[in-house]
Amino acid sequence: MHKLGLSGRISSYFINSKLTPLIIIASLAMGLFAVLVLPREEEPQIIVPMVDVFVSMPGASAKEVEQRVTTPMEKLLWEIPGVEYVYSTSSPGQSMVIVRFVVGQDMEKSMVKLYNKMYSNFDLIPPGASQPLIKPRSIDDVPILALTFWGKGYSPYDLRRIAAKVDDEVKAVKDVSTTTLIGGQRKHVKVTLDPGRMSGFGVAPAGIVQMLSQANRELSSGSFASGNREFNVETGGFLKSADDVGNVVVGASKLGSPVYLKDVATIGEGPEEPSNYVMFATGPSAEKKDLPKLDGNVAGVTLSIAKRQGKNAIVIADQVVEKVEGLKGRIIPAGVNVTITRNYGETAAEKSNELLLHMLIAIVSVSLLIAFALGKKEALVVAIAVPVTLSLTLLVFYLYGYTLNRITLFALIFSIGILVDDAIVVVENIVRHYRMPQNQSRPLVEVASEAVDEVGNPTILATFAVIAAILPMAFVGGLMGPYMRPIPIGASAAMMFSLLIAFIVSPWAAFRLLRSEADHSGTHEHAGGEVEGWTTKLYRKAMTPLLTSRLARTVFLGGVVVLLLGAMSLVALKIVTVKMLPFDNKSEFQVIIDMPEGTTLEQTATVTNAIGSYIKTVPEVTDYESYVGTASPYNFNGLVRHYFMRSGANVADLQVNLVGKHDRKAQSHDIAKRIRPHVQEIARQYGARVKIAEVPPGPPVLQTLVAEVYGPDYKRQIQVASQVKNIFETTEGVADTDWYVEDDQPKYRFVLDKEKAALNGVSTEQAAQTLQLAVGGYLSARYLADVHG
Repeated sequence: MHKLGLSGRISSYFINSKLTPLIIIASLAMGLFAVLVLPREEEPQIIVPMVDVFVSMPGASAKEVEQRVTTPMEKLLWEIPGVEYVYSTSSPGQSMVIVRFVVGQDMEKSMVKLYNKMYSNFDLIPPGASQPLIKPRSIDDVPILALTFWGKGYSPYDLRRIAAKVDDEVKAVKDVSTTTLIGGQRKHVKVTLDPGRMSGFGVAPAGIVQMLSQANRELSSGSFASGNREFNVETGGFLKSADDVGNVVVGASKLGSPVYLKDVATIGEGPEEPSNYVMFATGPSAEKKDLPKLDGNVAGVTLSIAKRQGKNAIVIADQVVEKVEGLKGRIIPAGVNVTITRNYGETAAEKSNELLLHMLIAIVSVSLLIAFALGKKEALVVAIAVPVTLSLTLLVFYLYGYTLNRITLFALIFSIGILVDDAIVVVENIVRHYRMPQNQSRPLVEVASEAVDEVGNPTILATFAVIAAILPMAFVGGLMGPYMRPIPIGASAAMMFSLLIAFIVSPWAAFRLLRSEADHSGTHEHAGGEVEGWTTKLYRKAMTPLLTSRLARTVFLGGVVVLLLGAMSLVALKIVTVKMLPFDNKSEFQVIIDMPEGTTLEQTATVTNAIGSYIKTVPEVTDYESYVGTASPYNFNGLVRHYFMRSGANVADLQVNLVGKHDRKAQSHDIAKRIRPHVQEIARQYGARVKIAEVPPGPPVLQTLVAEVYGPDYKRQIQVASQVKNIFETTEGVADTDWYVEDDQPKYRFVLDKEKAALNGVSTEQAAQTLQLAVGGYLSARYLADVHG
């Protein structure tokens, strides 16, 4: 026996070692452990520290906010190490700056740096501006579950009260993070002031609001000791009913008697005035979701639930659904339906189970192929090596902190095709050596070790060559880098483990399963003394002409070049579309509706209902929810695009849910393309701008194509931006076009005559407060009284 190299020594040590079966069992056990404890999600966890900074400056114009607040704040934020992007929006009285750190930065450290920078520069805050409000955003803010409450005969006010009680119960579920109620009407005490009675009693609206706020307060006044006991003292009390509000003293008459609020106002208790509309409707495939077919829209309230970081979305979603089911008949009346309009736990389970099944199919397929080419026992040796390798790779995912999602599982499936190479090479060479006549009288352990050693160095080189080709993908920047990083990490780990398994486990299994290969009965011997199988003879028959005939080589290489050029021309001729990732077949998409600024809530609702009426005719739709004046539960795409901040009378969302992908022939992208022209045609009739927002197959971006226009003159910027927008709209392939420019909106400006105001004892602030009260009302403390002029 000649001196063995590294691979030969490893196989020689483990081929008869009692540790080898323990390694196999331990590896499989650790892989099973990783599958059970790894959190399952649909999307991979991406650490993208993103922070919104809000500063208000009441009364300031957009230009003044930009110059005095936004621009200085941007300069400070750019000084923070690790900041990659800064986006800002300046509007009258309000500045918002979105800070995005480099992907992969630690969230806590990024927040500490941002807080330190902002708080150390509070002295630069201009007069009239508020302190910055800092709100971090992360992928864990995205709701994994949405429950929509609806029922015929139930008003938004009733549904809101029911959903609020369910919300309290859901918050008690372990690992539930943020819960949000969308839609409905809250309970309000409405105070409508009477100008004539106020004038008669000599009280002013601003004074009434101040007295009401002061009355709705409870303060601790300390404590005192008496009779060997200590007593706490509290002063005041909160208003608890409409009667309490009516009995608030707001002034005194000329005769010295108190003037109560009920003397100068009409007080009512009930639902607030609608500021948004949330509606529920079903589609043609409603029965697939066990939903009754509704003729029109019904009022609804949506409860969205997010989970804590790193927790299993499947487990939490199942626990919440089980909790809600237990509340039916106790908190949820029989006439109120609870429809699951989003369940990312269910989709994550479906995706992970489907990919695990495909991984098993891939293992079986590879084993059958090897059984066909090499033999049944050889395939069994490889079938032992592959699960062991994948189990160790799953353990690496667990130790790295990854979750079990479609990217990590795709990495495993992708790895199967390359990790079997090492085991196949080793097994095939062991079989070849077993069949050689000169090895018949030698110990099979020595023969197997020499066989492994013979192909060891090339196998090591090939393994590291594959790793060198895959691993650079792990260093891609931007959002795509960490999103796709499990693929190079998982594939590289799988290749390293496959190399070790090929040297440790495969010789051990081959020695025990392939002993019969040393018997040459019924085989044919080549001139060199080596026994040939049918595959070897077929390979020799194909390769011999290529090695001996120049014409055959020329024709073969020429054919390869022609095929290569033909494949490359498919891209140039646009026969094949080049994409980073294929479209994912989701069961949802959104219709984003923007009306011109100044549009009323009712007009926006009319447009939304018109588009919804068409959506209702799409065969694959099970249900859809209309969110008018407020945002729907956002996804990862909406988190990056800040869809959750959409509010106002001129905005609306349509959340469209489709039947499961196994129950429809069309892909979700094809359905979105099919409905887009019809939706846009309806929108054009009402002057609306619409976008079909699909869940992207990869990490989300601000938009597919974004043009930013810079310049010193704002009006000129708008002109150039309009020209760029027109170019986008006329470019082939561009489906939806929009811009961040507000439409002109009518405005009334009241200019106070300060001289007359001073002579009548009225300040500018009092006039502004009174006007605000008359036009928009005033929401008093603790939401107990809604005052209107």
